[in-house]
Amino acid sequence: MESQDRQTTGAAPAEERHADIYGEDGAVRASFLARIGAAIADRDTITLKREVDDLHQSELGDVLEALHPEQRRALVELLGSDFDFSALTEVDEAIRLDIVDNLPNAQIAQAVQELDSDDAVYILEDLEKEDQDEILSQLPFTERIRLRRALDYPEETAGRRMQTEFVAVPPFWTIGQTIDYMREDKNLPERFSQIFVIDPSFKLLGAIDLDQILRSKRAVKVEQVMHETLHAIPATMDQEEAAREFEQYNLLSAAVVDENGRLVGVLTIDDVVDVIQEEAEEDLLRMGGVGDEELSDTVLATSRSRVPWLLVNLVTAFLAASVIGLFDRTIEHIVALAVLMPIVAGMGGNAGSQTMTVTVRALATRDLDIYNAARIIRRELGVGFVNGVVFAVLIGMVAGFWFRDPNLGGIIAAAMIINMFAAALAGILIPLVLDRLKIDPAVASAVFVTTVTDCVGFFAFLGLATWWFRVP
Repeated sequence: MESQDRQTTGAAPAEERHADIYGEDGAVRASFLARIGAAIADRDTITLKREVDDLHQSELGDVLEALHPEQRRALVELLGSDFDFSALTEVDEAIRLDIVDNLPNAQIAQAVQELDSDDAVYILEDLEKEDQDEILSQLPFTERIRLRRALDYPEETAGRRMQTEFVAVPPFWTIGQTIDYMREDKNLPERFSQIFVIDPSFKLLGAIDLDQILRSKRAVKVEQVMHETLHAIPATMDQEEAAREFEQYNLLSAAVVDENGRLVGVLTIDDVVDVIQEEAEEDLLRMGGVGDEELSDTVLATSRSRVPWLLVNLVTAFLAASVIGLFDRTIEHIVALAVLMPIVAGMGGNAGSQTMTVTVRALATRDLDIYNAARIIRRELGVGFVNGVVFAVLIGMVAGFWFRDPNLGGIIAAAMIINMFAAALAGILIPLVLDRLKIDPAVASAVFVTTVTDCVGFFAFLGLATWWFRVP
């Protein structure tokens, strides 16, 4: 009971502090930002340190993103060595670079030494090669080698995400020796859940979970209680693939090995959560044709990232317009067609987007593969046909009453069924084909699916009208 009271008492200030920083909408309070801004304006270092001293790195990151650029730089300058550089891993790349570019490399080098290696790599990887080399040259030899090795791995791989600090012991040690080693060595990571077992060449032999160590007697040999690491992650594995391993096998951490099976680092669940979030955001942005855009980007940078995709859409829009141009005489005779044809194309586009979104996500999570593709295609075609019939009846009745012409209602109903079926087919086949061609379906699917639904919708509706009404 006494322990519970202490926990409750300790939790209250943390909850009050969170409420002081964040409003009910989850945004940083204007009152808190005003206090920070006043301390910066007055160059009141004491007050500023008091306000941010106990902030978590993610909370400090939120504050940095909410401040004006000049205030951010001043905050980092005033805090000096007291600034928590791990907060830079929680902000947009543009904000991180803006802050780091205004700092001397000597200060960055000093700060990097206090960070976990994965956080240090996250900050260093965006810098120019010359700045990287200068910063690394100021680090102790061992730390410099570790960071350089991580930076040498390709971007978005497990090697870039791994933490090079880990606990490794030989198999002939006893559990008692291992416990004493963890207690006495001051250079071990602050937090870890596994101890890895290696041979003299650092080749990975196995691992021991901490709970297993606590349950074993001191005299027991490590090799007697270790288990094989069945899910060691190659350093060159794509980070998304590594995240999938964590998801499939419910891992908290995993060893990262080089091409020779030697232990080079450890990947932890907190990094994997970041990867999952980044990959999901990346897929969503790419489907909208906005690339790697961030909220902190400038107007020109944002415009440059969007213009290329808009140009592609412009070309496809002209293609759809050319289909309409084939039936200009029909539209001249029956003006109602011009009013109704956007409905056919729009409904087809929305239906195609639904199918495409489900397909792209299923491909990203590997839930859709060669074994179930045929079944999923049949399902989506069935859905497209059923939805086509449902909306054909609704739109056909509305159009028939609206223009007092049952023939026009029947034509748009038939066109709706055709286009909804085509939308379902395009929505699943186009991402599948692009994925087979090693083209990211999240990037290129939308424009092709929209083109198909527009062209098929216009052609079906106007073509049927031309045939039915015998327009010359």
